[in-house]
Amino acid sequence: MLQSALSAARALADYEQDAEVLARKAMKVAADICVYTNENLTIEALDSAA
Repeated sequence: MLQSALSAARALADYEQDAEVLARKAMKVAADICVYTNENLTIEALDSAA
């Protein structure tokens, strides 16, 4: 599963600037490919000091 999500993230990195959106899209791709992965996600995000 990790390889699928990583591959999807790399493919989307040039297209998507928002890290959370990128992670959600990558995990959606992984869930579509891998029978052991589902689309139920818990994403924890930290506020960045801008």
